[in-house]
Amino acid sequence: MRLGDRLKQVQDREPSEGDAAAVTPVPAPPAGTVQAVNRNGDDGAEVRELPVNPLVGLRLRAQEALFSRLGSRLHDSSLSAEQLQRQVHDELLQIVDAENAPLSPSERETLVSTMAHDILGYGPLQAYLEDDAVTEIMVSSGGPVYVERGGVIEATGSRFLSEEHLRRVIERIVSDVGRRIDESSPMVDARLPDGSRVNAVIPPLTVDGASLTVRKFSRRPFLIDDLISNQTITPRVASVLEACVAARISVLVSGGTGSGKTTFLNVLSSFIGDRERVVTIEDAVELQMQQPHVIRMETRPPNLEGTGQVTIRDLVRNSLRMRPDRIIVGEVRGGEALDMLQAMNTGHEGSLTTLHANSPRDALARLETMVLMAGMDLPLRAIREQIASAIGVIVHTARLSDGSRKVVGVSEVTGMEGDMIQLSEIFSFDWDAGVDPHGRFLGVAQPTGLRPTFAKRLAELGTELPPDTYGNSHEKLIAGGSR
Repeated sequence: MRLGDRLKQVQDREPSEGDAAAVTPVPAPPAGTVQAVNRNGDDGAEVRELPVNPLVGLRLRAQEALFSRLGSRLHDSSLSAEQLQRQVHDELLQIVDAENAPLSPSERETLVSTMAHDILGYGPLQAYLEDDAVTEIMVSSGGPVYVERGGVIEATGSRFLSEEHLRRVIERIVSDVGRRIDESSPMVDARLPDGSRVNAVIPPLTVDGASLTVRKFSRRPFLIDDLISNQTITPRVASVLEACVAARISVLVSGGTGSGKTTFLNVLSSFIGDRERVVTIEDAVELQMQQPHVIRMETRPPNLEGTGQVTIRDLVRNSLRMRPDRIIVGEVRGGEALDMLQAMNTGHEGSLTTLHANSPRDALARLETMVLMAGMDLPLRAIREQIASAIGVIVHTARLSDGSRKVVGVSEVTGMEGDMIQLSEIFSFDWDAGVDPHGRFLGVAQPTGLRPTFAKRLAELGTELPPDTYGNSHEKLIAGGSR
């Protein structure tokens, strides 16, 4: 029998002299504690008293008091962000003072700022959103906030007060960009005002509560010099890729999750001329284009009635009517791959895109699969011919075990041989270089000695690269395969 049932039985029957102790009321827990019951089978239970941080109770009471005081003024569009921030700050100071909490002036100010972030900002996320060293923020319901710094994930001392607190922040993020998240649509991609990408999933898709992941991007767009100084890419590889983009050779960036594909796509796009008309297509806007003539388009999820959805495929088709010189798709994931390939093959050379893959060869296989997802009954050879004709270069990126992100391979798509697409590896990562005493990889992408067929096209357009750009044939690396 459960403890609650036994207590109810005792309370319902008439007490006798002999069992006065059995009906003695259980005293309320002391202030600042909660009761927790450890159940030991059906015959016993132990009641423990767990301390509660008094600041948590103070924060909850203060927030409730603020909502009752300000009410609709929290959503008054006539107030600027600074005015609303000042009002909330002043009201919270009064509420905290009324609590007579034993806080020093600095503790009081920190508490008020934290509560203001909870109400107007993004709660515990705010400090990490403002920290340029943090590149990713990960939150699971009930657990600490995890962040990524320098490619390494670490737990922080911050956490959300409750599941409701986390859900409130998620809803604030998605509502700001006109999206929704609820039981009927429990998964969403969104973005923050600074361009950071947000993914949120709530029950019933997550078992233990809501989950939130924020991928941050640099406030200043990365340039090729930044990647060279970070040893993500070598000057030799950079010069070849810059020439390829300028020569309107279509480039596909492949790699795993968090390998830096979008960042690298941003850098490649910086090589596009200022006189070209560029159309970007994304699920959630992330690209930071630097050209003056750019049209940015973003997908739209279905509304409450389940209608009105606009997919990447719809946007790719529409972009063809917008007279683009280049089309940049943030990431191809499905049937839009067919429309993208057809655009590249019908006058939109030099377009750029990314996809998830473990190697350049895997990228081609995934591209074939995604074309088949378009629902067109096309022969496999016809699909491969489209790919071989549309894609000129595949750049493969990877996040290594030391946390660094590197360009580990550059391959040229040289055409078809029989029924297979042929790849020629121009640069390959030197895994044999080993690691330094701190565990950091010393290798870089080295030329394999194979001269690409597009070298002639670059020369015809006036781009003459140094003779040793592609290495010498006798220096060709014997690679052990892509990682």
